[in-house]
Amino acid sequence: MINRLDILAAPEPDGATSGVWPTTLRRLDSGEFSVGGVPVGELVAEFGTPLYVLDEAEFARRARVWKAAMGEAFADLAETDVYYAGKAFLCIAVARTAAMEGLGVDTCTEGELATALAAGVPGSRIGLHGNNKSRAEISLALDHGIGHLVVDSLPELALVDSIAAERGVVADVMLRVTTGVHAGGHEHIATAHEDQKFGLSIADGAARRAVERAVGAEHVRLTGLHSHIGSQILAVAGFRAAAEAVLRLRAEAVRELGIEIPEVDFGGGYGVRYTVLDSIPPSPAEFASILAEAAAANVEETGVPAPRVSIEPGRSIVGPAGMTLYTVGTIKTVEAEDGPRRYVSVDGGMSDNPRPILYGADYTAALASRAPSEGVRTRIVGKHCESGDIVVRSVSLPADLAAGDILAVPATGAYGRSMASNYNHVPRPGVVAVRDGRARWIVRRETVADILALDAGYGK
Repeated sequence: MINRLDILAAPEPDGATSGVWPTTLRRLDSGEFSVGGVPVGELVAEFGTPLYVLDEAEFARRARVWKAAMGEAFADLAETDVYYAGKAFLCIAVARTAAMEGLGVDTCTEGELATALAAGVPGSRIGLHGNNKSRAEISLALDHGIGHLVVDSLPELALVDSIAAERGVVADVMLRVTTGVHAGGHEHIATAHEDQKFGLSIADGAARRAVERAVGAEHVRLTGLHSHIGSQILAVAGFRAAAEAVLRLRAEAVRELGIEIPEVDFGGGYGVRYTVLDSIPPSPAEFASILAEAAAANVEETGVPAPRVSIEPGRSIVGPAGMTLYTVGTIKTVEAEDGPRRYVSVDGGMSDNPRPILYGADYTAALASRAPSEGVRTRIVGKHCESGDIVVRSVSLPADLAAGDILAVPATGAYGRSMASNYNHVPRPGVVAVRDGRARWIVRRETVADILALDAGYGK
């Protein structure tokens, strides 16, 4: 069988944007993994398992790769911005690192927005999305001068206008438009086809009507158009088609209404690899180039100057910068239809990474605490009361794997902690940042006491 392990000992030629593991990962002479200069044994001894580990240098480097790619692709055409999509994983430390690397921070709830603000990110460098923003969220955005307040519908446009009027301010807004481009790795993460909850359709005229209403609103200033076509996208064609549609709408509105629409945001959704069997995604430079080509073609065709251009990568920055460490528990072998299969249970599961059960997402794993030996077919499962609680569906792991061994699952930096739950009353793991041989909590581990503290009946 194929062993999916893909340990990278050095950055890849394309700028290390397509690797499965953090590029600081090393297997020491003892066979033990080290990441960010910290041996996993030290991490487990100090912080326990399950444990999310974020390589801060890897995160920062990937952020720089995206910023440089956009700057170079649009050098002779337009100014660019990169906003880190906080929904992939957000905490104060991550928001600060993104800002230090020159990125803005994109948010989609009051909690994410409050986190970015608590990190000291200026409101002008923050975005706020959402198809059903509350009055509290819109008010918070207006009070802090959020630069990308992305309006998702005509009723929301009216709501923003009314709240801005109450405050005696003019709200700068972008309109999220739906291009009809269907892209993404799963139906539930494709967001630009017509039959779904997000955005204003270009095809049925809702987007154009929203532009006209925004221009006519007394307390709204239209600053841009926004498009997002999905998530975990591994091809450039969809981005090119969506960019063309948004730029065409902008040019038509600028010429026919005599207005300015100074910015276009092409969203995020740039995919990563989870196993070495996955397709290698286009590099940030390839994605940026296809957007620049679309913008240049639109300028040539319409004569309308190019807008300021922004994008929102999240997973492609933080995903491969993170991994999860587990301790092996129960091991047993069963007779499957296609032969013996070993089940290895770990001390986490679907509560710390629901993507396998939600989307059928596939991951790999490696023995991290000692040198590997000849492998056998293994399924890694969690401790939850669900037969679908699968961490890694199939991977080759050493035949002598034993209780107490440490396994590492890569590419969990995105959507692991951010989608984690307390299913079965399991506390969520904490997040440790590693860098230059040092480790520290950036999100502390939950405890059973934390869970009980929310129970109104506790102690009564």
